[in-house]
Amino acid sequence: MGNHHRSFELTKKQNQLRESFKQLIAGPCSAETREQVLATAKEVSEIDELTYFRAGIWKPRTAPGSFEGIGAEGLDWLKEAKHEYGVKSITEVATPEHVEACLKAGLDALWIGARTTVNPFYIQQIADSLKGVDIPVFIKNPISPDVGLWMGAIERFKLAGISDVSVIHRGFFSYSKGVFRNPPMWEIPIKVKTEFPDLQIICDPSHITGDSKLIEEVSKFAMQLGMDGLMIETHPSPPKAWSDAKQQVTPIHLKEIVNAILLNKSDSDISHSEIERMRKDVDGIDTQTLQEIAKRMLMVKEIAKFKKENSATVFQHERWKHVLEESKKKAKELGLNEEFVEDLMNLIHKESLNIHHTIYNS
Repeated sequence: MGNHHRSFELTKKQNQLRESFKQLIAGPCSAETREQVLATAKEVSEIDELTYFRAGIWKPRTAPGSFEGIGAEGLDWLKEAKHEYGVKSITEVATPEHVEACLKAGLDALWIGARTTVNPFYIQQIADSLKGVDIPVFIKNPISPDVGLWMGAIERFKLAGISDVSVIHRGFFSYSKGVFRNPPMWEIPIKVKTEFPDLQIICDPSHITGDSKLIEEVSKFAMQLGMDGLMIETHPSPPKAWSDAKQQVTPIHLKEIVNAILLNKSDSDISHSEIERMRKDVDGIDTQTLQEIAKRMLMVKEIAKFKKENSATVFQHERWKHVLEESKKKAKELGLNEEFVEDLMNLIHKESLNIHHTIYNS
């Protein structure tokens, strides 16, 4: 009886989580052949959480000569997949001509790629081409971590009358070589969510990681952050893919990832009250931290006044170098990330210089 009751409760929890898993967008990076599109659609259609079947028709590639998409012909394959397997289809558009072709083919949703989001002129042209057509639009973040560009794109589509606007977080370009292809910089989508509380944010772990082996880990974290779903590139035979082979998963692997997320969430039994208690402790520490920073800035004002009265130099490079080195040493002693502490001290120093500037020019 006890095991039966636990099984019932677990199933109930998983059903509730499926409702919170608002979007699952899956399919190949590129539509390559009719057979490949239909084979992928057949397999992913068996995943209950699937919302849209994705496939790139026009592919913006960095180097000429690489595969740049099959073109409008692929739209017929998406229509056939919908007819055969009941999957709603979505693809990337970058021009009003792309929009017109997709609407004519009866696609169910559109997404705007990262290379397009960076250009307000392109965004406005696409938004204008959709006036009077209320179709779901998903906007990927711009390549660079520019919150203003991303939010501006959202506003342009809303002003065009698109009521169903969502965004896709696919990470940001970085010159440094790290674990991820595109570092996620999670604070940026969180800031966008703060500005647009009702906006759905979908995570694209395929482009963040660039590696199918890391997709489950990033997907789990994204969902724990409260994101509304995932866009995962899925191919029946990833090694044979014509584009982004390394970051695509098989439909079977996709199902395993979704199940792992549901199980991971349903097994979490930390009480809400305990989390709230810990959060209150953190809030108290935050208040103390701000009070200490305020005291520091009062001292900075006194120092700035003294320097002005005595015609002393505002900035002393050796002094600042010493402060930074000592802060990094203390960070190491306290088990803090040295890069984080350096960034924090630079922010505090920037505000200190602003205070000096104000006082010297008053």
